Amino acid sequence: MPAKFQEVFSALRGILQRQAGRLVVTDDTSSCFRLEGGIHPTHKKPFPIAWVAIGKAYVSFHHMGVYARPDLMKGVSKALKARMQGKSCFNFTAVDPALFAELEDLTVRAFDAFRGAPFMK
Repeated sequence: MPAKFQEVFSALRGILQRQAGRLVVTDDTSSCFRLEGGIHPTHKKPFPIAWVAIGKAYVSFHHMGVYARPDLMKGVSKALKARMQGKSCFNFTAVDPALFAELEDLTVRAFDAFRGAPFMK
């Protein structure tokens, strides 16, 4: 794992920590930070809402709010969209303050959308 990944992880972890609200931290290690909350409608237990993890080739930032509400991606920059893999994952290899600020704004909007969902009560 490249040493710079720890810096990327720390910055992305900070985004989740600042926006966690009532979500529960279920994983907090040097390579993974995970927030859970709500009650899954089918499995009837809390489920992961957002997490950041260090992988072999990049640091991944996952947010199920973006998966559940793809309309939140409207207006997101091409640069941030280029970091997406799948429907809810953003990959980074270096700290990018502008993209991280945009990602934090997206995270705020996604958490706000999730807070109003019936399964989050």
